[in-house]
Amino acid sequence: MMAKQKVIITCAVTGAIHTPSMSPYLPVTADEIADAAIGAAEAGAAIVHLHARKPEDGSPSQDPDLFRAFLPKIKAASKVVINLTTGGAPTMGVEERLQPALQLKPEVASLNMGSMNFGLYEMLNRYKEFKHDWERPYLAGSDDRIFRNTFKDIAYILESCSDNGTRFEIECYDIGHLYTASHFFDRGLIKAPFFIQSVFGLRGGIGSHIEDVMQMKRTADRLFGNDYLWSVLGAGRSQIPIATVSAAIGGNVRVGLEDSLWDGPGNLAKSNADQVKRIRTVIEALSLEVATPDEARAMLQLKGGNNVGF
Repeated sequence: MMAKQKVIITCAVTGAIHTPSMSPYLPVTADEIADAAIGAAEAGAAIVHLHARKPEDGSPSQDPDLFRAFLPKIKAASKVVINLTTGGAPTMGVEERLQPALQLKPEVASLNMGSMNFGLYEMLNRYKEFKHDWERPYLAGSDDRIFRNTFKDIAYILESCSDNGTRFEIECYDIGHLYTASHFFDRGLIKAPFFIQSVFGLRGGIGSHIEDVMQMKRTADRLFGNDYLWSVLGAGRSQIPIATVSAAIGGNVRVGLEDSLWDGPGNLAKSNADQVKRIRTVIEALSLEVATPDEARAMLQLKGGNNVGF
C-alpha cells in the first residue's frame, strides 16, 4: 500500500545540531528561516520542520515569540505543512521545549521517543574556529549530555497538546523507540495514522548501514502494519543514500540543513531548496511522484493550515 502513495518530502531547515560557524548558509534570523522554508516548499517539500534561533548569535531557542516572527510569513506565502519541534535542543527541559507546539497549535509537531546520548562532540575534529562563545562548549559538552525524553515527558507533551488537533511526527532514533511508540498507541495517546520518522547516523542512535534501515522498516511494519507512514532522515553524508532507499521501498524522505550541511561531497548546500531539488530528482528518477502539501495533509489526516494558532 505504501509503495502506491506519493512521496512526502520534509525539509528541516535549521535545527539545533549545527552551529552558525559551520556554514554561512545556515538560516538563523526570522527572515532567513522563513525564506528557507518558502524556498524548500517551492522546490517540492510538502512539510517544513522548524526550529528557532536567537538572531544575535544563532543559538537554539524555544521562545514562541521567535517562532511567531517567521510563521505568519511562511503561512502567507505557501500552503506547505508546518511542523514545529518539541525536541528543541538537548540542553533544554521538557517544559521549555513544549511551548511552541502548545501555544501555536501547528498541524504537525515532532516528538522524540526516548532518552539518549546525543553526541555532537566529534564535530570539533572538523571545525576549529567559532564566531560565538556558546558554540564550542555546546558541542564539547555533548559527551556528557543526555537528551531526556522519559515516558513521563512524552506523555506530558502528548496530553498537553491533545486538544490542539496536532498530529505528531514520531522521531525514532533506534529500534526501541518504535516499541515506545507502540506503547503510547496502546495507551491511546497516539492515534493512527502515525508518521514515523526514523533517524539514522547520529552518535548515540542507530547507525546508517542499509541493514539498519531495513531492520527499522521491518520492525515498524510488524508493529504498525497499515496504520503508519514511514519516513527517514540520514545525518550528514548518509542523507541522500538513505532517502533514496526509503523512496525505493515505499517510504518518505527528509532532507534539510538540520540534518546535513552538504550538497554533494565537499560542497556546502547553499540553501535548503538545493537539497530538496536533489532528492526530488532521485524520486522522479525512480518513476515516483512527489506529494503536494494538500496531498500530504490527506495522507496524514491533518487538520488543515487554517486551523493553527498563528
